[in-house]
Amino acid sequence: MTTFLVTGANGKLGRHVTQLLLEANAGTVIAASRDTAKLADLAAKGAELRRADFDDPASLAEAFKGVDRLLIIATDSLGSGQRLRQHKAAVAAAKAAAVGHIVYTSMVKPETSAVTFAGDHLGTEEAIKATGVPYTLLRNSSYQENLFLSLPSALKSGQWYSSAGDGRIPYIAHADCARAAAAALIKAPLNQTLTLTGPELLTTQEIAAQASEATGKPLAVIPVTDEQLAEGMAHAGLPEAIIPMVVSLDTNTRQGGFDILTDDVEALTGRKPSPLKAFLDANASALMAS
Repeated sequence: MTTFLVTGANGKLGRHVTQLLLEANAGTVIAASRDTAKLADLAAKGAELRRADFDDPASLAEAFKGVDRLLIIATDSLGSGQRLRQHKAAVAAAKAAAVGHIVYTSMVKPETSAVTFAGDHLGTEEAIKATGVPYTLLRNSSYQENLFLSLPSALKSGQWYSSAGDGRIPYIAHADCARAAAAALIKAPLNQTLTLTGPELLTTQEIAAQASEATGKPLAVIPVTDEQLAEGMAHAGLPEAIIPMVVSLDTNTRQGGFDILTDDVEALTGRKPSPLKAFLDANASALMAS
Protein backbone atom coordinates (compact mmCIF):
# COMPACT_ATOMS: atom_id res chain seq x y z
CA MET A 1 0.00 0.00 0.00
CA THR A 2 1.33 3.43 -0.97
CA THR A 3 2.00 5.95 1.79
CA PHE A 4 1.41 9.61 0.92
CA LEU A 5 2.44 12.64 2.95
CA VAL A 6 1.23 16.19 2.39
CA THR A 7 3.16 19.05 4.00
CA GLY A 8 1.35 22.21 5.04
CA ALA A 9 -1.82 20.18 5.50
CA ASN A 10 -3.37 22.93 7.58
CA GLY A 11 -3.23 25.32 4.64
CA LYS A 12 -6.00 25.64 2.08
CA LEU A 13 -4.19 23.70 -0.65
CA GLY A 14 -2.72 21.05 1.65
CA ARG A 15 -6.02 20.43 3.38
CA HIS A 16 -7.85 20.05 0.06
CA VAL A 17 -5.24 17.66 -1.36
CA THR A 18 -5.32 15.56 1.80
CA GLN A 19 -9.11 15.29 1.63
CA LEU A 20 -8.94 14.24 -2.02
CA LEU A 21 -6.39 11.52 -1.23
CA LEU A 22 -8.58 10.22 1.57
CA GLU A 23 -11.60 10.17 -0.73
CA ALA A 24 -9.61 8.32 -3.40
CA ASN A 25 -8.67 5.63 -0.86
CA ALA A 26 -5.35 5.29 -2.68
CA GLY A 27 -3.30 4.30 0.37
CA THR A 28 -2.15 5.59 3.73
CA VAL A 29 -2.50 9.37 3.93
CA ILE A 30 -0.35 11.42 6.31
CA ALA A 31 -1.23 15.04 7.00
CA ALA A 32 1.79 17.01 8.21
CA SER A 33 1.97 20.45 9.80
CA ARG A 34 3.85 22.41 12.42
CA ASP A 35 0.78 22.15 14.64
CA THR A 36 -1.00 18.83 14.32
CA ALA A 37 -3.69 19.95 16.77
CA LYS A 38 -5.17 21.94 13.87
CA LEU A 39 -5.60 18.75 11.83
CA ALA A 40 -8.05 16.92 14.08
CA ASP A 41 -10.76 16.99 11.42
CA LEU A 42 -8.45 15.25 8.94
CA ALA A 43 -7.54 12.64 11.54
CA ALA A 44 -11.24 11.99 12.06
CA LYS A 45 -11.50 11.24 8.34
CA GLY A 46 -8.66 8.72 8.49
CA ALA A 47 -5.46 10.68 8.04
CA GLU A 48 -2.39 9.95 10.13
CA LEU A 49 -0.91 13.10 11.66
CA ARG A 50 2.77 13.97 11.86
CA ARG A 51 4.56 17.11 12.96
CA ALA A 52 6.70 18.64 10.22
CA ASP A 53 8.34 22.02 10.82
CA PHE A 54 10.45 23.28 7.91
CA ASP A 55 12.61 25.17 10.39
CA ASP A 56 13.25 21.99 12.38
CA PRO A 57 15.14 19.43 10.24
CA ALA A 58 14.82 16.78 12.93
CA SER A 59 11.04 16.95 12.71
CA LEU A 60 11.23 16.53 8.93
CA ALA A 61 13.48 13.49 9.22
CA GLU A 62 10.99 11.85 11.55
CA ALA A 63 7.93 12.90 9.56
CA PHE A 64 9.18 11.55 6.25
CA LYS A 65 10.03 8.05 7.49
CA GLY A 66 8.31 5.35 5.46
CA VAL A 67 6.80 7.81 2.99
CA ASP A 68 6.50 6.66 -0.61
CA ARG A 69 5.17 9.85 -2.22
CA LEU A 70 5.62 13.30 -0.76
CA LEU A 71 3.94 16.59 -1.64
CA ILE A 72 6.06 19.59 -0.66
CA ILE A 73 3.81 22.64 -0.69
CA ALA A 74 5.73 25.90 -0.94
CA THR A 75 5.80 27.75 2.36
CA ASP A 76 4.69 31.36 2.75
CA SER A 77 7.96 32.51 4.32
CA LEU A 78 9.24 35.31 2.09
CA GLY A 79 12.33 37.43 2.51
CA SER A 80 15.99 36.87 3.46
CA GLY A 81 16.09 33.53 1.67
CA GLN A 82 14.12 31.84 4.44
CA ARG A 83 11.72 29.98 2.14
CA LEU A 84 14.47 28.50 -0.02
CA ARG A 85 16.32 27.36 3.10
CA GLN A 86 13.14 25.73 4.36
CA HIS A 87 12.50 24.00 1.06
CA LYS A 88 16.06 22.72 0.79
CA ALA A 89 15.77 21.31 4.32
CA ALA A 90 12.62 19.43 3.30
CA VAL A 91 14.21 18.14 0.11
CA ALA A 92 17.31 16.95 1.99
CA ALA A 93 15.12 15.21 4.57
CA ALA A 94 13.15 13.51 1.81
CA LYS A 95 16.34 12.22 0.23
CA ALA A 96 17.67 10.98 3.58
CA ALA A 97 14.38 9.24 4.35
CA ALA A 98 14.45 7.45 0.98
CA VAL A 99 11.15 8.97 -0.13
CA GLY A 100 10.17 7.37 -3.42
CA HIS A 101 8.70 10.36 -5.26
CA ILE A 102 8.58 14.12 -4.63
CA VAL A 103 5.83 16.39 -5.92
CA TYR A 104 6.45 20.12 -5.51
CA THR A 105 4.19 23.16 -6.04
CA SER A 106 6.24 25.63 -8.04
CA MET A 107 5.35 28.62 -10.24
CA VAL A 108 5.10 29.43 -13.94
CA LYS A 109 8.39 30.06 -15.78
CA PRO A 110 10.61 30.58 -12.71
CA GLU A 111 13.76 30.62 -14.87
CA THR A 112 12.89 33.97 -16.44
CA SER A 113 10.26 35.40 -14.09
CA ALA A 114 10.44 38.97 -12.79
CA VAL A 115 8.53 37.96 -9.65
CA THR A 116 10.69 38.57 -6.60
CA PHE A 117 10.21 35.08 -5.15
CA ALA A 118 10.77 33.15 -8.40
CA GLY A 119 14.28 32.24 -7.27
CA ASP A 120 12.86 30.32 -4.33
CA HIS A 121 10.93 28.08 -6.69
CA LEU A 122 13.72 27.63 -9.20
CA GLY A 123 16.20 26.86 -6.43
CA THR A 124 13.83 24.28 -4.97
CA GLU A 125 13.29 22.64 -8.35
CA GLU A 126 17.05 22.40 -8.83
CA ALA A 127 17.53 20.95 -5.34
CA ILE A 128 14.91 18.28 -6.01
CA LYS A 129 16.47 17.30 -9.33
CA ALA A 130 19.91 17.10 -7.71
CA THR A 131 18.73 14.43 -5.26
CA GLY A 132 18.11 11.86 -7.98
CA VAL A 133 14.72 11.13 -6.38
CA PRO A 134 11.91 10.77 -8.95
CA TYR A 135 9.87 13.96 -9.06
CA THR A 136 6.90 15.81 -10.49
CA LEU A 137 7.12 19.61 -10.55
CA LEU A 138 3.77 21.39 -10.68
CA ARG A 139 4.18 24.94 -11.90
CA ASN A 140 0.96 26.56 -10.72
CA SER A 141 -0.30 29.67 -12.43
CA SER A 142 -1.81 32.50 -10.36
CA TYR A 143 -4.83 31.42 -8.34
CA GLN A 144 -8.20 32.94 -9.17
CA GLU A 145 -8.64 33.41 -5.43
CA ASN A 146 -5.66 35.82 -5.42
CA LEU A 147 -7.95 38.37 -7.05
CA PHE A 148 -9.53 38.86 -3.63
CA LEU A 149 -6.38 40.87 -2.87
CA SER A 150 -7.00 43.45 -5.58
CA LEU A 151 -10.53 43.32 -6.97
CA PRO A 152 -12.59 44.32 -3.90
CA SER A 153 -10.88 47.71 -3.47
CA ALA A 154 -10.86 48.24 -7.23
CA LEU A 155 -14.57 47.51 -7.49
CA LYS A 156 -15.27 49.80 -4.56
CA SER A 157 -13.50 52.73 -6.20
CA GLY A 158 -14.34 51.78 -9.77
CA GLN A 159 -10.66 52.05 -10.70
CA TRP A 160 -8.01 49.35 -10.99
CA TYR A 161 -4.48 50.71 -11.13
CA SER A 162 -2.22 48.33 -13.02
CA SER A 163 1.20 48.30 -14.68
CA ALA A 164 0.51 44.93 -16.32
CA GLY A 165 -0.18 46.50 -19.71
CA ASP A 166 -1.48 44.02 -22.25
CA GLY A 167 0.17 41.07 -20.50
CA ARG A 168 -1.97 37.98 -20.02
CA ILE A 169 -2.50 35.53 -17.17
CA PRO A 170 -4.21 32.09 -17.25
CA TYR A 171 -5.78 32.32 -13.78
CA ILE A 172 -6.50 28.89 -12.30
CA ALA A 173 -8.96 27.79 -9.63
CA HIS A 174 -7.40 26.70 -6.36
CA ALA A 175 -9.53 23.55 -6.48
CA ASP A 176 -8.09 22.61 -9.89
CA CYS A 177 -4.57 22.85 -8.48
CA ALA A 178 -5.58 20.64 -5.54
CA ARG A 179 -7.09 18.02 -7.84
CA ALA A 180 -3.99 18.10 -10.03
CA ALA A 181 -1.67 17.71 -7.05
CA ALA A 182 -3.65 14.75 -5.71
CA ALA A 183 -3.61 13.16 -9.15
CA ALA A 184 0.14 13.74 -9.47
CA LEU A 185 0.70 11.98 -6.15
CA ILE A 186 -1.41 9.01 -7.16
CA LYS A 187 -0.15 8.69 -10.73
CA ALA A 188 3.42 9.83 -9.96
CA PRO A 189 4.43 10.94 -13.49
CA LEU A 190 8.17 10.31 -13.63
CA ASN A 191 10.52 13.32 -13.70
CA GLN A 192 8.04 15.67 -15.35
CA THR A 193 7.59 19.42 -15.11
CA LEU A 194 3.94 20.30 -15.64
CA THR A 195 2.44 23.78 -15.90
CA LEU A 196 -1.03 24.11 -14.42
CA THR A 197 -3.10 26.87 -16.00
CA GLY A 198 -6.68 27.92 -16.35
CA PRO A 199 -8.42 27.53 -19.72
CA GLU A 200 -7.81 31.06 -21.05
CA LEU A 201 -5.27 33.87 -21.16
CA LEU A 202 -6.72 37.18 -20.02
CA THR A 203 -5.44 40.75 -19.84
CA THR A 204 -6.21 42.96 -16.87
CA GLN A 205 -8.72 44.82 -19.04
CA GLU A 206 -10.51 41.57 -19.88
CA ILE A 207 -10.55 40.51 -16.24
CA ALA A 208 -11.98 43.89 -15.26
CA ALA A 209 -14.71 43.54 -17.86
CA GLN A 210 -15.65 40.10 -16.54
CA ALA A 211 -15.62 41.35 -12.94
CA SER A 212 -17.82 44.28 -13.91
CA GLU A 213 -20.28 41.98 -15.65
CA ALA A 214 -20.39 39.60 -12.68
CA THR A 215 -20.91 42.31 -10.05
CA GLY A 216 -22.81 44.92 -12.03
CA LYS A 217 -20.28 47.55 -10.94
CA PRO A 218 -18.24 49.62 -13.42
CA LEU A 219 -14.51 49.00 -13.30
CA ALA A 220 -11.95 50.95 -15.34
CA VAL A 221 -8.32 49.87 -15.61
CA ILE A 222 -5.95 52.81 -15.05
CA PRO A 223 -2.56 52.14 -16.68
CA VAL A 224 0.40 53.24 -14.55
CA THR A 225 4.13 52.59 -14.44
CA ASP A 226 5.71 50.23 -11.93
CA GLU A 227 7.00 53.26 -10.04
CA GLN A 228 3.58 54.90 -9.93
CA LEU A 229 2.02 51.64 -8.79
CA ALA A 230 4.54 51.35 -5.96
CA GLU A 231 3.93 54.97 -4.92
CA GLY A 232 0.19 54.40 -4.87
CA MET A 233 0.56 51.29 -2.74
CA ALA A 234 2.76 53.13 -0.28
CA HIS A 235 0.25 55.97 -0.09
CA ALA A 236 -2.52 53.43 0.55
CA GLY A 237 -0.59 52.05 3.51
CA LEU A 238 0.63 48.76 2.07
CA PRO A 239 3.64 47.52 4.09
CA GLU A 240 6.83 48.72 2.45
CA ALA A 241 8.42 45.28 2.61
CA ILE A 242 5.86 43.66 0.32
CA ILE A 243 5.39 46.44 -2.24
CA PRO A 244 8.24 45.26 -4.53
CA MET A 245 6.77 41.75 -4.54
CA VAL A 246 3.29 42.97 -5.44
CA VAL A 247 4.60 45.27 -8.17
CA SER A 248 6.74 42.46 -9.58
CA LEU A 249 3.59 40.49 -10.34
CA ASP A 250 2.41 43.24 -12.70
CA THR A 251 5.91 43.59 -14.14
CA ASN A 252 6.04 39.88 -14.86
CA THR A 253 2.59 39.96 -16.43
CA ARG A 254 3.58 42.85 -18.71
CA GLN A 255 6.76 41.03 -19.75
CA GLY A 256 4.89 37.84 -20.66
CA GLY A 257 6.08 35.89 -17.66
CA PHE A 258 2.67 34.32 -17.07
CA ASP A 259 1.75 33.98 -20.75
CA ILE A 260 1.43 30.22 -21.16
CA LEU A 261 -1.51 27.89 -21.67
CA THR A 262 -1.43 24.10 -21.26
CA ASP A 263 -3.78 21.13 -20.98
CA ASP A 264 -1.79 19.61 -18.10
CA VAL A 265 -4.66 19.98 -15.62
CA GLU A 266 -6.99 18.01 -17.85
CA ALA A 267 -4.30 15.42 -18.58
CA LEU A 268 -3.80 14.83 -14.85
CA THR A 269 -7.38 15.04 -13.63
CA GLY A 270 -9.51 14.11 -16.64
CA ARG A 271 -11.48 17.35 -16.38
CA LYS A 272 -11.03 20.81 -17.85
CA PRO A 273 -10.03 23.62 -15.50
CA SER A 274 -12.71 26.06 -14.41
CA PRO A 275 -12.82 29.44 -16.21
CA LEU A 276 -12.36 32.71 -14.37
CA LYS A 277 -15.91 33.76 -15.20
CA ALA A 278 -17.27 30.92 -13.06
CA PHE A 279 -15.19 32.14 -10.12
CA LEU A 280 -16.27 35.75 -10.55
CA ASP A 281 -19.95 34.81 -10.88
CA ALA A 282 -19.81 32.57 -7.81
CA ASN A 283 -18.00 35.14 -5.71
CA ALA A 284 -19.58 38.38 -6.91
CA SER A 285 -21.17 39.21 -3.56
CA ALA A 286 -17.99 38.39 -1.62
CA LEU A 287 -15.88 40.52 -3.94
CA MET A 288 -18.14 43.50 -3.32
CA ALA A 289 -18.37 42.89 0.42
CA SER A 290 -14.64 42.47 1.11
